[in-house]
Amino acid sequence: MVKSMTGFGRYEAASRDYKISVEIKSVNHRYCDLNIKQPKKFNAFENDIRNIVKQYASRGKIDVYVSFEDYSEGVVSVRYNSSVAKGYMDAITRASDEFNIESSITSSMLVRFPDVISIENDVKDANEEFGLVKDALCNACAQFGKSREKEGQALYNDIKTKLSLTLGLIEEIEKRSPQTVELYQQKLKDKVAELLGGTRIDEGLVATEITIFADKVCVDEETVRLRSHIVNMEDTLSKDEPVGRKLDFIAQEMNREANTILSKANDAELSSLAIDLKTGIEKIREQIQNIE
Repeated sequence: MVKSMTGFGRYEAASRDYKISVEIKSVNHRYCDLNIKQPKKFNAFENDIRNIVKQYASRGKIDVYVSFEDYSEGVVSVRYNSSVAKGYMDAITRASDEFNIESSITSSMLVRFPDVISIENDVKDANEEFGLVKDALCNACAQFGKSREKEGQALYNDIKTKLSLTLGLIEEIEKRSPQTVELYQQKLKDKVAELLGGTRIDEGLVATEITIFADKVCVDEETVRLRSHIVNMEDTLSKDEPVGRKLDFIAQEMNREANTILSKANDAELSSLAIDLKTGIEKIREQIQNIE
């Protein structure tokens, strides 16, 4: 199933002790650019979050927001780092001796120095809390995946419709192309007859000129390749895997064929058809930019 790179998912869970909310949103991006904003106490679990989200998306600029509000009296510990405190005191004593100044450091002043005292959440509690966050994340991802699939289905339908219109233009071009040769042949004969008056026209020379002209304006190869590209694109759209990059490559090849047809067009009607063809392919490619 085709998936869009644009999606949104949100899940919220709450109880007497906590409130968790997880929000995921994504937009188009050439690669997978995953950004996570979460409470610091869950930083150790960032890889777990990344692995879960990547199960639902392989491309796109994806932003994940995790909020955790703890209403309970969480288990925390106040740690006194004696080695850090000793380092501070040794430095203060040396400075006092070196400059012959009196030190008046008190214990309350010492514990205010950076890293002398640290407050840490209990590791067990963090693991348990992340279990709750993980459940919320999985539910948000499920919604996120469904939104990408829903928009992907809309893209699939739109591209299929545009491919059908493109095929119709190719058929019109294939009908019109031989007519341009016939019109050129008649114009050439009329012009030669006008210039030569009553003199007999050398049909061999006229036939040679027509052959050269027909070879220059023939678009059979281009239309055959375009038909092949359309079949390839339809087959690719039906695959249950990320296909955005491949579809973009096929669209580039289709655009190249359309440009060649336009360069060979030698009358207003054929030029108009070629321009419509090129415009239609560009619209298809614009939609493909949204596909994962």
